[in-house]
Amino acid sequence: MKKIIEIQSVTASYDGKSVLQDVSLTLWERDFLGIIGPNGGGKTTLLKVILGLLKPSHGQVFFYENDRSVPSLNIGYLPQVNRIDRRFPISVYEVVASGLMAEKQALRSFTAIQRQRIAEVIDWTGLGELSKRPVGELSGGELQRVLLGRAIVSRPKALALDEPNTYVDKFFESRLYELLAEINRETAVILVSHDVGTILPLVKNVACINETLHYHEGNHLTETWIDEVYHCPVELVGHGDLPHRVLRKHDIAIT
Repeated sequence: MKKIIEIQSVTASYDGKSVLQDVSLTLWERDFLGIIGPNGGGKTTLLKVILGLLKPSHGQVFFYENDRSVPSLNIGYLPQVNRIDRRFPISVYEVVASGLMAEKQALRSFTAIQRQRIAEVIDWTGLGELSKRPVGELSGGELQRVLLGRAIVSRPKALALDEPNTYVDKFFESRLYELLAEINRETAVILVSHDVGTILPLVKNVACINETLHYHEGNHLTETWIDEVYHCPVELVGHGDLPHRVLRKHDIAIT
């Protein structure tokens, strides 16, 4: 299996506070990496370092294609908080199409192949009936679907998602996970979540970030391992296809 992203000894700070310490990690082709950890542990910071949105104070991130080092990699990104101005008169179709702007020749229209790809992604995400609708009229869950479409329409080498179910409506949540499984057939997926139980059935490997990194190959986490890396007892409780997590009774230190 070929590596596509390699993080070497990365240390990073955010708002003057040290968030990551000496983190090393490798992402492989068609990997499905779940990044978990407590709030404030550095999950989103690690994602921003990978995406080049935050420069580490120490260490480096390397990218590869066909076993060759490259300066950058096409990575689709679905942020936890969207920055689209809902007052801006732009349609669902135009937002998804904006994911292909890097491929589009200046001052020219999209090619027939590109238009077909846009249409396929819109239908695939269940937005066919909304393609002409302004994004300002969408629900939070619908908008997340649009942004997912924009992130994948360019067929990236990797797709990074930060708490993707934050605004997704319950109707689409199970479909979202099905889509990610389909995407993962050709694309590496990095999924950041605070909810351990929900992502375990989806992922192939797990990285727990709590300033430092604890890597676990596979998705079968033992109770002991979770206790050690979270420093807080967590039980995984399954209900159908969407398990979730609960905390066992434990002492809370008050400072």
